[in-house]
Amino acid sequence: MDEIKINIFSIVGQKDCTLPEDGDKVFNALVKVLKENKKVLISFKNVDKLTTAFLNNAIGKLYKDFSEEKIKESLSIEDISDSGKVRLKRVVTNAKNYFKNPDRMKESIKEILGEDDGE
Repeated sequence: MDEIKINIFSIVGQKDCTLPEDGDKVFNALVKVLKENKKVLISFKNVDKLTTAFLNNAIGKLYKDFSEEKIKESLSIEDISDSGKVRLKRVVTNAKNYFKNPDRMKESIKEILGEDDGE
């Protein structure tokens, strides 16, 4: 299987990967590669700042369209900081839980926030 390298810095164009919209750009690039059944190496080289909002859109959303097995066997990561690894792990765990049972997750969030939307 071919492996494509995706450099986050090249896609985002700056060292700060904080915006969800920038995460969407990365997500679109990853989806394209995964749909071609290729492996993808995601490089975080030259990235200084990484937020969960960015990672949710870049990688978390993949769990909606692709199985955990597909993602596990197709994605690899390099040059990510230790704090980035912690954030990514949290994003992946939350995404897997959310997309397994989105309605239950939404209900839990409402309960936690004490929201009642009057339904």
